[in-house]
Amino acid sequence: MASRFVDRAVIHLAAGDGGHGCASVHREKFKPLGGPDGGNGGNGGDVLLVVDSSVHTLLDFHFRPHAKAGNGKQGQGSHRNGANGDTLEMRVPDGTVVLTEDGEVLADLVGPGTTFVAAQGGRGGLGNAALASRARKAPGFALLGEAGESRDLVLELRSVADVGLVGFPSAGKSSLISVLSAAKPKIADYPFTTLVPNLGVVSAGTVVFTMADVPGLIPGASEGKGLGLDFLRHIERCAVLVHVIDCATYEQGRDPLSDVDALEQELARYTPSLGGDLADRPRVVVLNKMDVPEAAELAELVRPELEERGLPVFEVSTASRQGLRELTFALAAVVEKYRSEQPAPEPAKVVLRPLAVDDAGFTVERDPADEDAFIVRGRRPERWVNQTDFGNDEAVGYLGDRLNRLGVEEALARQGAQPGTPVTIGGVTFDWEPSTPAGMAAHLSGRGTDVRLEDDSRVGAAERKEARRIRRDGPDEPGDGR
Repeated sequence: MASRFVDRAVIHLAAGDGGHGCASVHREKFKPLGGPDGGNGGNGGDVLLVVDSSVHTLLDFHFRPHAKAGNGKQGQGSHRNGANGDTLEMRVPDGTVVLTEDGEVLADLVGPGTTFVAAQGGRGGLGNAALASRARKAPGFALLGEAGESRDLVLELRSVADVGLVGFPSAGKSSLISVLSAAKPKIADYPFTTLVPNLGVVSAGTVVFTMADVPGLIPGASEGKGLGLDFLRHIERCAVLVHVIDCATYEQGRDPLSDVDALEQELARYTPSLGGDLADRPRVVVLNKMDVPEAAELAELVRPELEERGLPVFEVSTASRQGLRELTFALAAVVEKYRSEQPAPEPAKVVLRPLAVDDAGFTVERDPADEDAFIVRGRRPERWVNQTDFGNDEAVGYLGDRLNRLGVEEALARQGAQPGTPVTIGGVTFDWEPSTPAGMAAHLSGRGTDVRLEDDSRVGAAERKEARRIRRDGPDEPGDGR
């Protein structure tokens, strides 16, 4: 059974989640407090799209559209980091274009080995050994791993061909590619014999080029009639377009000139998603079936007018092989000229884009649904919120310290936020309370707790006195902690 050709597929990808960090304290005989030794979580695996020259269709993605990379492992005690998740490599044909569901082109994958990161794996969370500092010597918490990226993408195959054959059904396109190359497309005497694009490799002296045959176009194809418009994406990369004209058709209302006009009209209505315009591509007209006497007579009548339009014209017969050699070398010359005019590929460059001096990395704006609430947006604060274990008071206090150092609290105060104002960061909403100096929790709290989150009834007079002293004088010097 012949394999099914699929040139478009919608895929649903999920990268691996990062592993959680570990909160652990080293314990050994005669060393009851050996210090934090929790390892970091492993990074989640990426989902990669890799061009493979042995893959020619998107059939696998059509039947298996869901894919997920491996998750990172959780860190462990004794400074043991979790393993990274397995990266998932998905093989795609040469010429695959990656788009969003809205039609935005994300990547054009051309050339064996070309790789695109379709979904980024989540970072692993830091263990408490990595979070230890002079102010917080033995953190009783660790950071959570980040969730992997989930994306819905559209894959479309654009055949990598130098020459594209376009024409009406039964014009002889499949016959032409079969005699010029080793391709063996289906050939029959009824319309729409070609249901999928066919590729063939043609040699003309020292020049080797590829030729694509797409299903026949008919008037109204741009409005959904016939099959050809669905496959015009396969000629977007072509250096030259060849109009294959049937000069022996008996269909009423058709002649070579009207066929060329109809084909040009349908091509003009097609907008390539890769940019550019098919109207800029060189054209060649092939008057086919010259082995039929009536076809040869008709070709003599229409050839002068086609040449007046600036179109190179070749009279061929795939049955008798008439004119095929001249056509092959003419196409090779056009392809070679096109290749010579293409700019040389530039080596990869490392581009550094430093942040502006006044760019804080986040923004604070009022919530459109509630004028008394605020929303903080930014990659760093949103990532920190996602990494926080809100069941651990010390972890929440550490988050407050980070946001304070970043300047979030100062920005909220400038915007008019008051204690108890709802603030949303990364999908988490909490009542904002101005923080105390960073590091206070390390001096006043036990492991896994933060005095700033305790009720006033639970905070003793000594703690309140110490809090006031820290506000006035700042935290103690390293070495004076617990």
